[in-house]
Amino acid sequence: MPIYEFECTGCGHHLELIQKATDKNPGSCPSCKKGKLKKVLSSTTFVLKGQGWYATDYKKKPSSGKTD
Repeated sequence: MPIYEFECTGCGHHLELIQKATDKNPGSCPSCKKGKLKKVLSSTTFVLKGQGWYATDYKKKPSSGKTD
């Protein structure tokens, strides 16, 4: 599930929540209990973990001139 960032319109509190894309936005701010939370646009990152995920796996291999 993706991690979404939210910011309170009242106090500016910032938090991250793991939720489905179909889930509703959380109601009120857990910090001030008054402000509404709005979704914040942020840059995404990902890390490939486990065996077989190497930067060299996707580099174009030099052509040897042979055809298989």
